[in-house]
Amino acid sequence: MIQALIDGILLGGVYGVIATGLSLVFGVLGVVNFAQAEFLMLGMYVAWFAWHYFGLDPLLGSVLSFVIVFGLGYVVQRTLISQVLKAPPSAQVFLTVGLMMAIENGALMLFGSDFRSVNVPYQMAGFRVMGLFVSAPYFYAFIAAVVLSILLWLFLERTWTGRAIRAVAQDAMAATLNGVDTNRTYGIAFGLGVALTAFGGAVILPYITVSPTVGQQFVVLMFTVVVLGGLGSVTGALVGGVVVGIVQSVSALFFPIQLQNFFLFIIFIAVLALRPQGLIKGA
Repeated sequence: MIQALIDGILLGGVYGVIATGLSLVFGVLGVVNFAQAEFLMLGMYVAWFAWHYFGLDPLLGSVLSFVIVFGLGYVVQRTLISQVLKAPPSAQVFLTVGLMMAIENGALMLFGSDFRSVNVPYQMAGFRVMGLFVSAPYFYAFIAAVVLSILLWLFLERTWTGRAIRAVAQDAMAATLNGVDTNRTYGIAFGLGVALTAFGGAVILPYITVSPTVGQQFVVLMFTVVVLGGLGSVTGALVGGVVVGIVQSVSALFFPIQLQNFFLFIIFIAVLALRPQGLIKGA
C-alpha cells in the first residue's frame, strides 16, 4: 500500500501540471478547451524529435516543448479562440472539438500512426528508499513538475504579466480600465495553459509512447483532475492531480489495470453530481 501511495504521488504530480493548463485556460478565458490533450501530444512529439535528431533528453526537451507550444497556443488564441470568447458556449465547444480533430488528423498525416518511444539511460532504473522502490523516470518527471509548478506560482504572483492574468481572470473590464491589454493577456494565458500541458507530455515520454492518438488516454484524466479541484482553480488542479494519481495506483492493487479509467469515470460523475464546484475549491 505504501509503495502504491508513493507511485500515485509521483504520477499525480505530473497529472497536476498537465491539468493545470486546462484549468488556467478556463479560469482566465472562460473556455473549456477540448483540444487540450492534443497539445500534450504535440509537446511529446517535439521532445521525441529533439531526442531522435539531437540526442536531447526529454526532460531537457520539455523546455523546448514548452516554448514551441506556447507560441503555437498564442497564435491559436489570437486567430481562432478570440473569435468565440463572447459567443455562446456551444460555439466554443464546436471550435475546440474541431481544433482537436484537426490537430489529431494533422499529426496522423505528418507523423503516421506508429507508436514512438525514447531510449534514455535511466529508463529502467530506480532507487531503493527504506525498502521501497522509486522508479527513476517517474521520480524525475515528478521533480520537473514540481519545479515548473513553483515557477508558475512565482510568475503569477511576482511578475506584472502574471498579476495581469490574475486580474483579467477576476474582472476583465476592471483590468482594462487599469491599463491591462486584455487581448494580449488572453493570448499569453492560453499559450501558457497549453504549454504547461505540453511540458507535462514531454517529461512523461520516458515511460509513455507517443502517437497522434495519445491524447485520448488523457482526456478523461485531465477533466477528472480539474473537476476534483474546481474548474478554473490552478491550485485545485495540482492537488486533484495527486488525488487521481493515488486513486489510479491504489486501485491497481485490487483490480485489473484496465479498470483504472473506469474508477476515474465514477469519480468524475460522482463529483459532478454531488459537488460540481469541486472537492477542493471552496472546501
